[in-house]
Amino acid sequence: MHASSMENMQRCYDTYIDESFLIERGRTKVLDLGGADVNGSYAEIFCGSDIEYIGADMEPREGVSLVLHDPYQIPIADGSVDVVISGQMLEHCEYFWRMFKEMARVLKGDGYIFLISPSSGPIHRYPVDCYRLYPDAYMALANSANISLLDCWKG
Repeated sequence: MHASSMENMQRCYDTYIDESFLIERGRTKVLDLGGADVNGSYAEIFCGSDIEYIGADMEPREGVSLVLHDPYQIPIADGSVDVVISGQMLEHCEYFWRMFKEMARVLKGDGYIFLISPSSGPIHRYPVDCYRLYPDAYMALANSANISLLDCWKG
């Protein structure tokens, strides 16, 4: 994991996850798509006794508690996740818009999706490297899933 990715996810947490958000839920369910621990994990940020952290990925690895057999079907009930996070995964997802719709499906109506994806940089196949996303892409994704985009930055 790149240090900037961890910094940006920390920024998301600090901006949107405050004590009242956590208290209202009692137990906050966080789903990390692409959650294998590769030189670090967002589990370091989303931790605490009242947080259920689910690391999901395509293979059983360190940090993975949910193995996805199909990247476009998350085996979690509709509207049951408080926060969906994903960093450095969308560029490796051939049909990222399908994955995003799944993220929106499992998200509670008042929850958050935090995405981090490169807008430039070298090809880094893992196992494929298909896309670079710009702010307009995030707006298009939100519109396609009928959810609101609250914030987007290029850093």
